[in-house]
Amino acid sequence: MLKVNNLSFSYGRHRVLKDIDFQIKTGELCALFGPNGTGKTTLFKCCLKFLNPDSGTVRINGKDIRRLPPKQMARLVAYVPQAHHCAFSFTAGQIVLMGRTPHLNRFFTPGARDRKLADHAMQVLDISHLADTAFNRLSGGQQQMVLIARAIAQQTGLIFLDEPAAALDFKNQIRLWQTLQHIAEQGTAILACTHDPNHVSWFCHSTVVLDKSQLVAKGAPGQVMTQEMMDRIYGDTCQVKDFNGLKIMVPGTVDSQTTNVVAFPGNRKGIHRK
Repeated sequence: MLKVNNLSFSYGRHRVLKDIDFQIKTGELCALFGPNGTGKTTLFKCCLKFLNPDSGTVRINGKDIRRLPPKQMARLVAYVPQAHHCAFSFTAGQIVLMGRTPHLNRFFTPGARDRKLADHAMQVLDISHLADTAFNRLSGGQQQMVLIARAIAQQTGLIFLDEPAAALDFKNQIRLWQTLQHIAEQGTAILACTHDPNHVSWFCHSTVVLDKSQLVAKGAPGQVMTQEMMDRIYGDTCQVKDFNGLKIMVPGTVDSQTTNVVAFPGNRKGIHRK
């Protein structure tokens, strides 16, 4: 669904991305992982046509994005930024309904099907009760859930998520990642930027790791999220432990005998053990 070939980008003389090469299949939840300043957001912007790369290509569903007009791009890919500032007093329900804009007629009038899809997207994330609340009055976490619901309502084959769980409490983080798994398994490709290695290990089908502007690893989390990899990008700040077949990243000073105190939700559905 997404294929990036030899992508490079620079801000003036400062090289941000160098020869990035990976692909994501339909039905795959892929994590974009790496330290701050390694080009993750810039990679998103290049894949979304917000920036023009110096070299390389990006294809979505086999189509070179350089040849895609904005409306066709919006029908192929949805994007959820880290934050969104709304200048007008739209309700949460109206924000979600905006996800249907690429599919509306020339009069931009949403129909019954559009409203049904928007309502369903809010139900998926259990935020229907926020539908009539002004978006600007919601908490940061609630706003993030609304923006993700908007992306779901957009009904694209590919979704980009920039730190989707950053503003959420622990319960909603777990619920969100499980929901993203479910959406992917229904036939959507998802690329989610995250700084939490445990989320990568527990929930994602694959991961792409950037460090110092280069791609340093890609593949299944069980193969990529190793002690060697964590040492390479973060030094000796954490240890990779195995807990009943599940990889857990713990602070580097924690002794291996203490990992049995790590608590997980009672419902472990959706957590990958690879």
